[in-house]
Amino acid sequence: MDFALIMFSLLLATGGIWLLDKFALRAKRAAEAVEPWWVEYAKSFFPVILAVFLLRSFLVEPFKIPSGSMIPTLQVGDFILVNKFTYGVRLPIINQKIVALNDPKRGDVMVFHYPENPSVDYIKRVVGLPGDTVIYRNKKIWINGVEQAQQHDGDYNYVESGLNFVHTERYNEDLGGHAHPILVNPEMPSVHLGSVAEFSQIENCRYSVVEVSCKVPDGHYFMMGDNRDNSRDSRYWGFVPDKMIVGKAFFIWMNFGDLKRIGLSIN
Repeated sequence: MDFALIMFSLLLATGGIWLLDKFALRAKRAAEAVEPWWVEYAKSFFPVILAVFLLRSFLVEPFKIPSGSMIPTLQVGDFILVNKFTYGVRLPIINQKIVALNDPKRGDVMVFHYPENPSVDYIKRVVGLPGDTVIYRNKKIWINGVEQAQQHDGDYNYVESGLNFVHTERYNEDLGGHAHPILVNPEMPSVHLGSVAEFSQIENCRYSVVEVSCKVPDGHYFMMGDNRDNSRDSRYWGFVPDKMIVGKAFFIWMNFGDLKRIGLSIN
């Protein structure tokens, strides 16, 4: 069950008990009678649950990075904070935007509900904005016909789950003025055609053995992981609609396996 829905249910339950006691049960108790334990607990927990619910719904929400698809920017085990209001104020549970603020920018690291399973949250980098034509060819990105600059920054090796040693090459990529690191494996294809799903508006994309080209629909975004050859992203499952946006990742507050990462900002 969705955590926000659990919190909302607890909020309704504790708040309902508190109101029931205030307007009905209290008057029926003798003046010297002790409050029932369930009333006392509800009154104690209600303000705490309310504060946590409002904080997570409208300000910031914590997430844990479960996979290596955003290495080297984010490592497995990073605990991050996500700004919930930078892209607009949304109603909890239904995620309906009620106040429009900023639009996602190319290069933002964004958390969103996974289009194939909205109960799961994903984190990727915004590569294509509404109306953009995005081409990924030979490990390089073209946006609206303009090649995005890359600069080689040496080798990068890491160990993934199962103690598998992975060798890649690190590049510094510039998405229209937003610089960030990426990893590529020259021996891997730009896209695994057998992994491409039948997603909504797939007609906006063209696939070949060497590239993928997509026209981003209005109100949608094209997302990619920084670990390009170890990321299942918009190349495979399509576009992220605005209604599925959760927020912008901005801060690493804990990593129990690497304490030096605490306090790093997310670029």
